[in-house]
Amino acid sequence: MSSTTDKIKGMANEASGNVKQAVGKATDNPKLQAKGIAQERKGEAQQALGEAKDTVKKTIDKI
Repeated sequence: MSSTTDKIKGMANEASGNVKQAVGKATDNPKLQAKGIAQERKGEAQQALGEAKDTVKKTIDKI
C-alpha cells in the first residue's frame, strides 16, 4: 500500500472509531465503545505507517 492510501484508510478508521465510541457512550454500550477505541487506535497506527513510509522515501530520495 502507498503512504497516501495508508493515511486515508487510517483517517477513515479513526473517524469510524470516534463515531462508534460516541454511539456506544450515548447508548450505554461499553462493548461498542471498546470497539470504537480499538478502531481509532488502528487508524492512528495506519496513519503513522503512512508517515513512516513518507520519511523513508524522502530519505532514499536524498541519497
